[in-house]
Amino acid sequence: MRALFLMVLYAGLGYASSTSDQENIETLMDNVLVLRVPHGESTMVYVNMSCGKAYENQPVVWKKDGEATEPALQGNQVTVLVEDMNGGNYTCHLGPGGDYLNHTLILIQPDNRTVILEEGSPDMGHIHCATPNYRGSFHCTWRRTRLRSDASVLLVKAERNMENISCELDADGSGIHCQDASCPYKEDQHRISLTVYIRSAFLLEAYAKVFYLREIVRPEQLPNLCISNGKVFSWSYPDSWEKPSTYFGLQFQVKVVHKGSSCGSEHHIMLNTIEETKYEVNVKTPKYVFCVRAQDKYTNGPFSHWSSCTVNKDSVVCITGPKL
Repeated sequence: MRALFLMVLYAGLGYASSTSDQENIETLMDNVLVLRVPHGESTMVYVNMSCGKAYENQPVVWKKDGEATEPALQGNQVTVLVEDMNGGNYTCHLGPGGDYLNHTLILIQPDNRTVILEEGSPDMGHIHCATPNYRGSFHCTWRRTRLRSDASVLLVKAERNMENISCELDADGSGIHCQDASCPYKEDQHRISLTVYIRSAFLLEAYAKVFYLREIVRPEQLPNLCISNGKVFSWSYPDSWEKPSTYFGLQFQVKVVHKGSSCGSEHHIMLNTIEETKYEVNVKTPKYVFCVRAQDKYTNGPFSHWSSCTVNKDSVVCITGPKL
């Protein structure tokens, strides 16, 4: 697991041969150039690269992806022709068999094309973010497409109101944990802006998401769900939810469905929204499933996962969040 510092580090690593090409080249971070090209069109861009000022008047030799180039690239400053999607990792060395000195990675970013990540629902997009409370931390995840399973995260940029937010990449590369270091619980006036740059070979794609923290606050599954007196169900606030509950209030959706049905079923016996942490069920059938989930009552944000109890005459089996 490694930390990704969320800033763009500008360095003069390369320049295009014309003003129009120059506008389509971005120094994304140290040693990384990105060529933005129109999708589906053939492109040819000349790029100037420098091994570094420290190596002026040195016998510098360049390689592409570890192999000698044809014709040979020699000298501290060289020009390469990048055609279509043929990016590469250019390394400079002190002589043909000499020590490594520096490198420039050239990546290609086609406009209006996304093939690396799978798209979720239209509302979620390619990146899904969630947090169980308002303490400033959040977790975002994504899923690579089958043909791009080797793709890796190159850079993450996250900020709110011009202030950087630090993020750390998950061990499997399929998500990030971020922490807003500014005062938690402050009024949610500004959106969080998140951009994830992901590469597969020399293809680069940028995925952006903009959201208020309140839009992704999803309470954890309700704990301690139980039944008393044969028909009164009760539960607790999640331990991760803010306190006092009189200020950070939740509302609860309670539902009764037929035995054998899931809590997500649209065919229900009873459906209600309440603010108390208990509910008395009055139904005629002795076999049913009682379901309950929570959401922030002031923002009507995402619901928690369902907690449920399956009632079978005299026996009750509950599936709930962790006990407190």
